[in-house]
Amino acid sequence: MDFSSEEVLNFIDFCLHEDVGDGDHSSLGAISVTSQAESMVYFKSDGILAGQALASVICNKIDPAIQWNSLSNDGDWVNKGAIVSTASGSAQSLLKAERLLLNFMQRLSGIATTTAHAVELVKDTNVTLLDTRKTTPGLRYFEKWAVKTGGGENHRFGLFDMVMLKDNHVDSAGSITEAVNSTWNYLQTNQKDLKIEVETRNLNEVKEALKTTKVDRIMLDNFRPEACIEAVALIGDECETEASGGIQMSNLQSYASTGVDFISLGFLTHSYESMDISMKTKLIK
Repeated sequence: MDFSSEEVLNFIDFCLHEDVGDGDHSSLGAISVTSQAESMVYFKSDGILAGQALASVICNKIDPAIQWNSLSNDGDWVNKGAIVSTASGSAQSLLKAERLLLNFMQRLSGIATTTAHAVELVKDTNVTLLDTRKTTPGLRYFEKWAVKTGGGENHRFGLFDMVMLKDNHVDSAGSITEAVNSTWNYLQTNQKDLKIEVETRNLNEVKEALKTTKVDRIMLDNFRPEACIEAVALIGDECETEASGGIQMSNLQSYASTGVDFISLGFLTHSYESMDISMKTKLIK
């Protein structure tokens, strides 16, 4: 991921404006502008590191003179107590950067670690774990990157890169058949090369989706594992299958063993626990 893109840099500016406003008056008041310092960032619990490269970009954005040294890479498993990076430069600049870079590292590392735990649970199956659009507004770009850093894969990024006909689409259109056919015609008319996924709530809807012959993936929404097995057998090789809804760490293996191709997990980005990461700074002159 390119954290130096104009889009990311503009977002960092927005975040800094939110946090710093017209100045870090604590640092400006207590510390000399000429003071130099060294900082170390360390993990206070075990987990996957994510956000290291972004932290470096944040520091460079605040003060290009800051020297950032990465001791671990994004995606590395880090043990409690390990120092993952050090930095040196203006004490005022380092303290200005501290909260923003830690906010990103703590959250992204939490998502990556949660994802890694989930991936470990299904490692003996062929299922692919996906995230969802249940992300923090404005942070989807980063949070979906963190899922991949933890070993998962991304579902569609937004409403524009894949069609997903959910229950409200189906009910508003009148039926799965009507929703799929209308969408198919829309895509052809507008020359949109997008896959179509349909959410189903029972086996009858699975059968209806299959009859349209225009569906690339069928989502089995809130199906019990036994029902997923039955649906997978019914679908065969006609299209991809995805289980979703009500799936947690506690029952993930049961769903992974049903034979579905994908499992989408909202909790990867909305119910994770942020990693406990700290930054310690000391003056050197």
